[in-house]
Amino acid sequence: MMSSADAVQAVAGLLFAVGVFGVLSRRNLIIMLMSVELMLNAANLSLVGFAREMAHEPGAADGGQAMVLMAMAVAAAEVAVGLSILIALFRHVRSVSVDHPQTATLRD
Repeated sequence: MMSSADAVQAVAGLLFAVGVFGVLSRRNLIIMLMSVELMLNAANLSLVGFAREMAHEPGAADGGQAMVLMAMAVAAAEVAVGLSILIALFRHVRSVSVDHPQTATLRD
C-alpha cells in the first residue's frame, strides 16, 4: 500500500509527464506555455509533499514551503513575460503556431 507521501509524488510525476507530453506534442505556443506551467506546478507539488513528509523535523517544513512560495512568484513573472512575448509575436506574425513559415524568419 502506498503512503501519502508516495501518492503525492506519484501525482506530481504524472502531472509532470502530462506537461512534458504537452510541450513535445503540441505546436501551439499557448498550449506549450500552459504545459510548462503544469510542469512547474508538479515540481511545486513535489516540494510540498517532501516538506509535509519532513514536518516532524523542526524547521524542515518551512524551507520547502518557502521554496514553493518563491517558485510561485517566479512562475507569475514567467507567465507575464511569456504572454507579453506571445502577444507581440501574434501581432507581428498573426499566428501562434511554431510551424508557421514566418516564425522561422524571426530567428534570423
